[in-house]
Amino acid sequence: MPHPDDAMAVTTAAEPITSAGHGQLAVAVLAGIAVLVLLITRWKLHAFLSLTLGSLVLGAAAGAPLDRVIDSFGAGLGSTVAGVGVLIALGAILGKLLADSGGADQIVDTVLARATPRRMPWAMLLIASIIGLPLFFEVGIVLLIPVVLLVAKRGGHSLVRIGLPALSGLSVMHGLVPPHPGPLVAIDAVDADLGLTLALGVLVAVPTAVVAGPVLGRYAARWVDVTPPEGLVPERPSDALDRRPGFGATVATVLLPVVLMLAKALVDIVVDDPDDTVQRVADIVGDPMIALLAAVLLGLFTLGGAAGLNRDGLARTVERALGPIAGILLIVGAGGGFKQVLIDAGVGDMILEISEDWNVSALLLGWLIAVGIRLATGSATVATISAAGLVAPLAADMSGTHVALLVLAIGAGSLFLSHVNDAGFWLVKEYFGMTVGQTLRTWSLMETVISVTALLWVLLLSLII
Repeated sequence: MPHPDDAMAVTTAAEPITSAGHGQLAVAVLAGIAVLVLLITRWKLHAFLSLTLGSLVLGAAAGAPLDRVIDSFGAGLGSTVAGVGVLIALGAILGKLLADSGGADQIVDTVLARATPRRMPWAMLLIASIIGLPLFFEVGIVLLIPVVLLVAKRGGHSLVRIGLPALSGLSVMHGLVPPHPGPLVAIDAVDADLGLTLALGVLVAVPTAVVAGPVLGRYAARWVDVTPPEGLVPERPSDALDRRPGFGATVATVLLPVVLMLAKALVDIVVDDPDDTVQRVADIVGDPMIALLAAVLLGLFTLGGAAGLNRDGLARTVERALGPIAGILLIVGAGGGFKQVLIDAGVGDMILEISEDWNVSALLLGWLIAVGIRLATGSATVATISAAGLVAPLAADMSGTHVALLVLAIGAGSLFLSHVNDAGFWLVKEYFGMTVGQTLRTWSLMETVISVTALLWVLLLSLII
């Protein structure tokens, strides 16, 4: 993976590609985002094409030469994919190993076997949080919701009471904790320290998930009462649990990259000597690519091997993991291109100059921009990428800790009020058998609570550290 200084060399323009004033740049930004929103929401164009066209419109409206806009977009796309593409691929492989080996089922069954009915919402939150670390949000939903439906039916539990905690755990991990695409791109855009962001992300994620999950679910279950849809409740065969990896080995494999990256961040703080052998070793093993690669290699044995997958089976698992993320990589890359056009056109500097006269902190500004784009496009990833590009210059004079908190503020804003333009909204609606109104009062409310609660924790931490 490129060194952070190399990434900054790519994302910092030597001189703006246009001489437009603040007024024209503001119009250009609005035009680019408007095109992006309309293409995604009205014409249902793929986000990759929408981001590409939105970048060209933004550059043209800013009065930049088309060839320089294309060069800027290509540079941003390339640097973003180079910086986070390998991490996304490794995370997808680890998640696929977890699913195909039965490791995810092992975590679910082990935790649920020890949970009383009163503790079931907390058990679902724990399961979703652990599984949500390496899995993409949509994969986590497809994997966990059938389990939620099964538990609700067999145990006579309220579907909303135990379902919201599971959704909360998945959503919080998706928006706040790397190696998910949104946080990774934001970290790359503002040049934040990944280990520090991961540590603070977990610190913010835990109380946020509790408030939006078990606590909110307790009240939401009173005004929305639904039963599991019969056709979607899974019927697992009796021999499905014969060969699966052990619970301890599964959890250890999933948490290995987290532990390695947190260890690196801790050593960097305690030792703080680039020439020290301990720090040099920690920097290597705690590098995100090495940490995830180590988890994948370990997972081939602890997950795939324990489940009886031979070499051909492991090869198929890896192959199946990489195919579905092609679209994600293109979207993330195009988002990086969009971000680079924003920076090279001088939009970031414009926001920096204008915001000097505002009484709004950079953390709140990043959150507000992400909220606006999230509401318009329905995409948390697009909101994170665009907001990070806009506020990146504000991070230049911030401490490392506050840069990490800026990433979390943007991630929190990207989760605000999922509604009818978000695919996740309809996925939850259909799985839970709810009406649009019921989905708004549960899922949409939960996403809003996550966003606001996370922001409050971020602002609180900014006053303490």
